[in-house]
Amino acid sequence: MKASTRLFGEIDIAVEKIITLENGMIGFPDLQKFALIFDEEKGKKDTSIMWLQSMDDPQIAFPVMHPETVMPDYHPTVNDELLQPMGELKSENTYILVTVTAASDVKETSVNLKAPVIVNSETRKGCQIIAEDDYPVKYMIYEAIQARKKEAGE
Repeated sequence: MKASTRLFGEIDIAVEKIITLENGMIGFPDLQKFALIFDEEKGKKDTSIMWLQSMDDPQIAFPVMHPETVMPDYHPTVNDELLQPMGELKSENTYILVTVTAASDVKETSVNLKAPVIVNSETRKGCQIIAEDDYPVKYMIYEAIQARKKEAGE
């Protein structure tokens, strides 16, 4: 399937890669079809920023990343009832992403740990939920990423 995007121009997205968020993203309930786009050339899917590109509106793409990149012990508590429409979630089919808020000063870049996007990779269904835990909406990530790079010897 061909998709027009503001950030990436026209791209090919395999239909089986489309993720459905029945309730959309918070603040964007009408956007329900998304594709996860990442820079394959970097080869580091776990540490780089990816884009949750709306297939309903080519102008909208949310920067996202794996929360473990900045908080290795991130395990949000969620009402199981909210997750039921996605099918059975197991560790091998559950994909958690958090939205990134970029800032002009890179040291002010943050992620929203309070409202992760949870995806079942088998059913390709997902939802953005509000975690029951006391995670912050604005978690500064610069120092965590620098420490991770240092550990990896980059």
